[in-house]
Amino acid sequence: MTTGTVPRVAVAMKGYPRLSETFIAQELLGLQQRGLAFEIWSLRHPTDGAKHLMHNQIMAPVRYLPEYLHDEPGRVTRAVFGALTQPGFRKLLALFLRDLARDRTRNRLRRFGQACVMARELPKDIRHLHVHYLHTPASVIRYAALLRGLSWSFSAHAKDIWTTPDWEKREKIADAAWGVTCTQDGFRELERLSDQPDKVELVYHGLDLTRFPPPAPRSGRDGSDAADPVRFVTIGRAVAKKGFDDLLESLARLPCILHWRLTHIGGGEMLATLKEKARSLGLDDKIVWAGPKAQDEVIAALRAADLFVLPSKQAGDGDRDGLPNVVMEAASQALPIVATDFAGIPEFVRHGVEGLLVQPGDIDGLAGVLGELACSPQQRGQLGYRALARLTGAFSAAAGLDGIASRLHASAEEKA
Repeated sequence: MTTGTVPRVAVAMKGYPRLSETFIAQELLGLQQRGLAFEIWSLRHPTDGAKHLMHNQIMAPVRYLPEYLHDEPGRVTRAVFGALTQPGFRKLLALFLRDLARDRTRNRLRRFGQACVMARELPKDIRHLHVHYLHTPASVIRYAALLRGLSWSFSAHAKDIWTTPDWEKREKIADAAWGVTCTQDGFRELERLSDQPDKVELVYHGLDLTRFPPPAPRSGRDGSDAADPVRFVTIGRAVAKKGFDDLLESLARLPCILHWRLTHIGGGEMLATLKEKARSLGLDDKIVWAGPKAQDEVIAALRAADLFVLPSKQAGDGDRDGLPNVVMEAASQALPIVATDFAGIPEFVRHGVEGLLVQPGDIDGLAGVLGELACSPQQRGQLGYRALARLTGAFSAAAGLDGIASRLHASAEEKA
């Protein structure tokens, strides 16, 4: 954002900055480079100990809403009383009570309070609101927009699409000016609920390739040398939808004569459980649990690896991946990809072309393709360079960023 430019769009999200959400950081930086004047609103303070380089390059001001209303009672009280004087308060109250009747949770009350704070504190020159995620962050933005009489739009991704009830998605889509989502899988779901055929658009995140070095020369490792084992890498939060429990089971079924090592990058609520599972399977000395890493370290791990694996599946609560950015990041380094034929992954990875796919939960199948590629550096090289070609040919970030920036500019101008 140019120094001295007055922000005119507020971009909101659940937490900022987050190591696991490189796609959001990439979009914010891209919007800044395209001259959009914006500021960032976050429902939560950061919890990661590090940041990506992109976060340091994003110059927009960041504002934090009270994560819990009792943390800042004075700020919340002033905002709620201030809401009473806003022209949209009656409409907001009716909407909120209707939502509360269908979702009687403290979370719903929190979103109302956060929206009142945001509506009170938004600069007067903000003309449009945009939100990442269609679940709780969109509730805050929808309420705040109604209170202030502003338009709003959304970027829907994965969990927010698959764990939000239909009634709520349908009503949010109807109230929004427009929306985008990042996989064909998610697009079909939102299109089904949309009040207009062109309300939601499919826009892949893609990858800004200027942030990534050319691929490193690939090794000829074939798993036969205990001193130089084949190197697998996987990246993602330790949560159920990533399928890391299935990965451990599959690794335990690889032949004893195959020498391999796995590096996992990411934090997450299931990390301790996964480490214990690895110990119980006798894999502890073959796995490096690297924890969350900034992107330069992620790229270094990809460049050192021979194969990327991500066995995504649907979690018990319905949560599922979209098209994980880490899949495209692996392709940027010409790594072959082993993954599941699920969610948005097959929109990028075609079986036998850019990688090998198995069905979610197919532990024997996953072990089979891991073993196949571990022993075949030539096949890994062919798949990896096709993955790189697909990324550079069809999944560059520029086109999507151009479109989103144009729509945000237009939305802000309509209210100017």
